[in-house]
Amino acid sequence: MLTFALIAVTVLVSWLAFERPALLDRLILWPPAIDRKKQYDRLLTHGFIHADWSHLLFNMITLYFFGREIERVMAELVGPLGFVLFYLSAIVIAILPTYLRHRHDPTYRSLGASGAVSAVLFAFILLQPWALIFVFFLPMPAILYAVMYIGYSIYMDKRGGDNINHSAHISGAIYGVLFMLLMEPRFGGAFLQRLMSPSFGG
Repeated sequence: MLTFALIAVTVLVSWLAFERPALLDRLILWPPAIDRKKQYDRLLTHGFIHADWSHLLFNMITLYFFGREIERVMAELVGPLGFVLFYLSAIVIAILPTYLRHRHDPTYRSLGASGAVSAVLFAFILLQPWALIFVFFLPMPAILYAVMYIGYSIYMDKRGGDNINHSAHISGAIYGVLFMLLMEPRFGGAFLQRLMSPSFGG
């Protein structure tokens, strides 16, 4: 499955970057390197490295649980590579607002797959708004989690100070929903129907 392949590559690259600081420095999103050296690949490569093992583990567990369903749906609609293209494009799209905001800031750096993982998560929520998501081992309807997640991300993005790129989370979530709707507009109507007919657990 392509979800497992993405997880494997991300774990491998992240582990290598943990061991080799020079590699992390080359792959991380650092705006001056893009603006001055034209290293546009950093808009993608930052999504394959992480700050530490807990950061990596959280993102990969989330990708594992929700990526498989989105991979299946996209394989039916656009072919087996559709999910990979979606995920890779989500890494880039999710980070663009951050990059544009900090493109002249030599002190700014960002890394991690959180933006793309948010895209996958919200694509899943569009399809199954009443599925139960476990948050710190507590079950919660996916749509309720989505509202709380976006609200918290907006608040923390404005507040700042916690070294987490909440802007990428928001951008990724929006991209995940829009990508699914552009790929199959009927998902929008189905979402509204499901939203009006709560069925907890699915």
